[in-house]
Amino acid sequence: MEQMLSRPEASEAVQDYGWRFLLGALRTSVPVGSLAQAIGLAADAVAVCGADADGHLRVDVRPDRAVFTLQSLDRAAVTDRDVELARRISAATDESGFLTRPEIGTGAPRSVQILEIAVDALDIAGIRPFWKAVLGYTDEAGAEGPEDPLVDPVGQGPTVWFQQMDRARPQRNRIHFDICVPHDEAARRIETALAAGGRLVSATRAPAFWVLADLEDNEVCVTTWQGRES
Repeated sequence: MEQMLSRPEASEAVQDYGWRFLLGALRTSVPVGSLAQAIGLAADAVAVCGADADGHLRVDVRPDRAVFTLQSLDRAAVTDRDVELARRISAATDESGFLTRPEIGTGAPRSVQILEIAVDALDIAGIRPFWKAVLGYTDEAGAEGPEDPLVDPVGQGPTVWFQQMDRARPQRNRIHFDICVPHDEAARRIETALAAGGRLVSATRAPAFWVLADLEDNEVCVTTWQGRES
């Protein structure tokens, strides 16, 4: 039976394979020189995952890269099976002359990451059905409650989650981005954002998340798996 892993366990288990744990999923990127190469690597990954491919693997194929994501989709969590599949994919990629990597400190445009959108609300149960309908989203696996996150059923759009407000704050942004980056990418990403004119609003919950804002006080959270429960 597949065993769910804690955040530290998942992160440590794939670190040396060139993958990173990003809040519920494992992700890596493989730079390539053509779409044909990316498709070939995707086919290799499906082959080594075998019968587990459909329930664990997602691949974004582009002319310059293939991005692999592993998650036990029926649980929306990372298990020891996902770690084993990451090892297999990295080995197959290496045999083809390519490398799985998180693209940290490589000169790549950015590291692997996951984008989420957070909606602050007083009545989460009241607004959630609207967002579910207008986005064409669905419930996350195992999370069907009236205040749980919403996900794109075809895996293309960002997750939308809802943050409870304690009182009306009309001057505060009610929607903000969460950029989940590898734990060893956060400092560089924040430094770059501050150098580009941003400001640090709060680091009280770091390294779980830092709150940044642009010159007009629009907020974004840079998040990692660290500093959270288990």
